[in-house]
Amino acid sequence: MKVLPIKTKSKHYKIYIGNNIVNQIDKITKKENINFEKSLFIIDRNVPNSIIKKIKSKIFSEKKFIYLFNASEKNKNLSSINSILKILLKNNFTRNDVIICLGGGITGDVSGFAASIYKRGLKFINIPSTLLSQVDSSIGGKTGINNKFGKNLIGSFYQPDLVISDTKLLESLPRREIICGYAEIFKHSLIKDKKLFFFLDKNLEKIVKLKKKFIEKAILESCKIKKEIVEKDEKESNLRKSLNLGHTFGHAYEAALNYSKKLNHGEAVLYGILSAAKLSKKIRSLKNNDYDLIVSHLSKLNFDNLNKFFKTKDLNRIIKFMILDKKNISKKINFITINKIGSVNTKNQISPPKIKQFLKIELTK
Repeated sequence: MKVLPIKTKSKHYKIYIGNNIVNQIDKITKKENINFEKSLFIIDRNVPNSIIKKIKSKIFSEKKFIYLFNASEKNKNLSSINSILKILLKNNFTRNDVIICLGGGITGDVSGFAASIYKRGLKFINIPSTLLSQVDSSIGGKTGINNKFGKNLIGSFYQPDLVISDTKLLESLPRREIICGYAEIFKHSLIKDKKLFFFLDKNLEKIVKLKKKFIEKAILESCKIKKEIVEKDEKESNLRKSLNLGHTFGHAYEAALNYSKKLNHGEAVLYGILSAAKLSKKIRSLKNNDYDLIVSHLSKLNFDNLNKFFKTKDLNRIIKFMILDKKNISKKINFITINKIGSVNTKNQISPPKIKQFLKIELTK
């Protein structure tokens, strides 16, 4: 078991990473001095009952409440938040009580946001059950919900009190969901660590098949990169923007498909990274050698062209969502581009017509 301390300006907490460590959750919470009388479990309905029972039995509180959540981008909304707040208010939760999230990134975003606004903040324990949430959304305190204008436009920065990333929980996931999480590990390597990139490229199948030694190393190294960035820039004023590599494109692709099952978040990010690499090459910030390495790696995951999802008639819709992206500060669209594997540029602003022309060429290939 590895322990990774996160030290931000607003809160210090720890991420525990290991196999079958939920069996020790009672000991971990005691060690971290996290005490509470009431607990609300917000649980993704996709989590197997056997796991739910195991974790519930390891949490000691006078009163336990459960909210089962249908995790989807469409349910990541104010209605779900109000349902959670109703339980907390009806049962008079205090700021010393706790929300315990068991689920993926969507469940974590909703749980964290509810925890942040209830009485201006109560304790929050996150037990991410997907690879995506273990390497991304559980680290750094971003919470949020969607609305008709776009993804994560309503939210807050709220650090958890504890994160327990148990690789045993990943064994029930289909390969597609593992790839979804792998997208963020891959993204982190492009941002900060060429050595990690080559580790991933060499051991891709072992990681995706959850071989213990390889998946734990991939998670730990990925979390270290995000930890370093978040500690330096908690509120995304500068450096943390690099973590959005692939996301300006990816979020727009998701939204343009109405968050359908055709493209999950991680897949959208992988397509977004591919688009960012192509854009970086076009503006001559990314040299051919590194570009070829990135494209070759993505081809192993069967990610190629966007025209399987979109036609040129969809361009205006895609651009509309890019314009609404919360990172934009002018009429231009802000993109994270790649300088080389291990280094990115957070300050590229490109006009919507130019991006539309770029995507038009990509969709007609």
